[in-house]
Amino acid sequence: MGLHVLRQSLAHRAAAWRRRRLKRGIPPHLVAEFDRDGFVVIRDFLPAAVFGRLLEEVRQYRGEARETIQGDTVTRRIALEPRVLARMPGVRQLLEKALLGRLIRLGGSRDCEPLYYIQTILPHAVTGVPDPQLQLHADTFHPTVKAWFTLTETAEEHGPFVYVPGSHRLNPARQAWEKRMSLEAARSEDRLSGRGSFRVDEEALAAMGYPAPRAVAVPANTLIVADTGGFHARGASEQPGIRVEIWAYERGNPFFVPLIDLWRIHALGRRRAGMVWSFHDWLEESGLGIHVWRKRANVGAFDRDVGGHAMLRIAPGLSSRFGQMTSHMFRRFARR
Repeated sequence: MGLHVLRQSLAHRAAAWRRRRLKRGIPPHLVAEFDRDGFVVIRDFLPAAVFGRLLEEVRQYRGEARETIQGDTVTRRIALEPRVLARMPGVRQLLEKALLGRLIRLGGSRDCEPLYYIQTILPHAVTGVPDPQLQLHADTFHPTVKAWFTLTETAEEHGPFVYVPGSHRLNPARQAWEKRMSLEAARSEDRLSGRGSFRVDEEALAAMGYPAPRAVAVPANTLIVADTGGFHARGASEQPGIRVEIWAYERGNPFFVPLIDLWRIHALGRRRAGMVWSFHDWLEESGLGIHVWRKRANVGAFDRDVGGHAMLRIAPGLSSRFGQMTSHMFRRFARR
């Protein structure tokens, strides 16, 4: 009935309306770059000496982390909660930089404190099918944001960020494709497309009038902020390696912004990642779902050891969200 295309159009209009206010305080050339491409890249984001101290803090830190497996790739995240930031003052100062916060809010079209992590990507770390994040995709039907502050160099052959410039903007050909996908995705063999993160190939991109994907190979100390409602992917890595970054993420309701958003308060917003993980731990302990983010103790961002997590046999892309528990577990809960 076209309801998917309608909700997508309304969500993009609402985001554009909010972004007009969120552009304040951002240099005009960065706003223009984001409007044109859907992402911005700022090299040498921090002075060299400041970056050096921050990098050493991250290298020295060891504590609790979480790991998950997608295909043959392991992702590790350390939540940047207040107790963690107390041990890394340089990282805390980075998160308090006004430009970083403003760009993330512009990208996500929401005035909300994002989730911050130290993220480690370990391609080819385990035996498995190819990483599903290598496929070009949109995260969901509406504008969302992810940001990467690189702590390691990301060469073109080592899994760089890939984006289709301008694909954050809708056009008639894109909407026709979205309409077709809305009818077909639920029956697709691709689980992630069936969940609403539509995968796309370069032939379809060309038919929609978008340019070829661009690999964003950058040195360390580079900030990338992107609207991940546009088509993007993780570039392929030719061999096992490591990529470390400070990573931010925010995806809120595209239609409703509360008048009082508790996550704008730093004291609460900075604790949200740990709260979310604890909630999903409780769901798993209660038999209501599987939490794909497994605990690791005394681990560092630059450790290459993956803690034997290859034995978990978690299906690639399996959701840990309450609304997407497996039918088996739902029946088990209902019987209780």
